[in-house]
Amino acid sequence: SGRASSLEAPKHTGPAHCSTHWLLSEARGQIPSSYWLKRFSPSPLSMKQFLDFGSINACEKTSFVFLRQELPVRLSNIMKEINLLPDRLLTTPSVQMVQSWYIQSLMEILEFLDRNPDDHKVLGQFVDTLVTIRNRHNDVVPTMAQGIIEYKEAFPQDPVTNQNIQYFLDRFYTSRISIRMLINQHTLIFDGTANPVHPNTIGSIDPHCHVGDVVQDAFHSAKMLCDQYYLRSPDLVLREMSKKNPPVSIVYVPSHLYHMLFELFKNAMRATIETHESSDHLPPVHVLVSLGDEDVSIKVCDTGGGVPFRRIENLFSYMYSTAPAPQLGEHTRPPLAGFGYGLPISRLYAKYFQGDLQLYSMEGHGTDAVIYLKALSTDSIERLPVYNKTALKNYQLRQEADDWCVPSKEPLDLSNYKGPK
Repeated sequence: SGRASSLEAPKHTGPAHCSTHWLLSEARGQIPSSYWLKRFSPSPLSMKQFLDFGSINACEKTSFVFLRQELPVRLSNIMKEINLLPDRLLTTPSVQMVQSWYIQSLMEILEFLDRNPDDHKVLGQFVDTLVTIRNRHNDVVPTMAQGIIEYKEAFPQDPVTNQNIQYFLDRFYTSRISIRMLINQHTLIFDGTANPVHPNTIGSIDPHCHVGDVVQDAFHSAKMLCDQYYLRSPDLVLREMSKKNPPVSIVYVPSHLYHMLFELFKNAMRATIETHESSDHLPPVHVLVSLGDEDVSIKVCDTGGGVPFRRIENLFSYMYSTAPAPQLGEHTRPPLAGFGYGLPISRLYAKYFQGDLQLYSMEGHGTDAVIYLKALSTDSIERLPVYNKTALKNYQLRQEADDWCVPSKEPLDLSNYKGPK
């Protein structure tokens, strides 16, 4: 997308000029992939584009025309990938339910393709439809997680399938974040009501997001849960660094940053308390916020004993969790545990606007978690999955022989070794 400061309808050759039946057939995989690949590609937007559109030239008609084309494209791209999941996973009740939600939402948006954008009644109906879609998809993450649990309990696991599922879920949840971002911007700006808690936000974006304030809010929420469950909690030590005078502020979505920090604080508190359970004094959680020319870095440091190096990547796996898996509808789950999706989805929030989330652990001491964000709104551009030949190849990978020696669990006994025969 080469648009600089305003939203324009992308020049797709497909959605605006095709029938509902045709696009649904494509999304369901009933039309060859080679034909699909030539037609639809999402249009990523920058934080500056979101901001300029909402604050300078907010036009509900322009947003309507853009979203009625862009949302079907994003929905259809990820629906094509759902069809590439293993049949055993696709047939689980939970995944089928998620798939039905996406099909229904796509159909509802496609009904607006031929509607008159100058009709205020149509614009109002579109907002209502977006709110309905957003509410319908509220439980997508736990429902999909339940599908993974159903699959794991019923079928043996293999590394290739697990890799494919990991690849898909990263893309699926990123797509979901992006779709909710578009829906929230439109509904929050054009539903006619101001946000009393955050009156200066443009939709869900705060043009002056004070990072330290979000850190404090997230820590306080995690501390309340921790006190409720463990009857104690560590304190926070916060420090901000910047070439300009603190506090550090950036253009960002506060709810995204809060989500990431809340997850990191829960993990840090849980580790700290369980490591120091016999001690009367809990070491604090240290947070350092640093603003540079390109990056905003937020480091969360705990002394909760750390994790072994070989387990770091497992912490970002949807197929792995250190906590017992809860069931849908279960209200007695421990407040500092869940499906094990907190870290992987937090990393997706960071990556969504070209940032990242990384863990650096020292087993026996503690863990440093670092969130990297873009300091400039022009650099904060949506990172979107697109269904193409490269994506297709990732689902067709097969397990091959390792080209590095794999160490045996039992060390070789050299005392009687007589050399090769």
